[in-house]
Amino acid sequence: MSLISGLLGSLLGGSSSSGQQDSLLNAVSGLVTGSGGIGGLLQKFSGHGLGDLVKGWISNGPNPPATAQNIEQVFGTDQLQQIAAQTGIDPSQISAHIAEILPQLVDKLTPQGQPVEGGALQGGLASLLQGGLGKLFGR
Repeated sequence: MSLISGLLGSLLGGSSSSGQQDSLLNAVSGLVTGSGGIGGLLQKFSGHGLGDLVKGWISNGPNPPATAQNIEQVFGTDQLQQIAAQTGIDPSQISAHIAEILPQLVDKLTPQGQPVEGGALQGGLASLLQGGLGKLFGR
């Protein structure tokens, strides 16, 4: 089993369902676009005192980790419950999964430490969605 397969399996509670992985990646991409892109996501996190976390994902260098609690604080229980229902992932685990994926997604959408917006954001998301979680995690 490759490192990424193990990571993806643990992210999804041992499931290797590519449909569930795709649904999760689509949902996390929806959080970015629904927040107004990278800039909107930064504002949303900043409103909860977590702006430096997103700035760390945007900048060059290692991504600071997000926690399930960070995700719950920013997006709220109702939105996370909806994502859990859409993806088929246990509601008690959804925020931890998003905390694993969101920093990587933002990092990939901010080449050279600069956020992409508009058509470039949509193109970047489409490319990442097509490649799945393996592409997101550099595998």
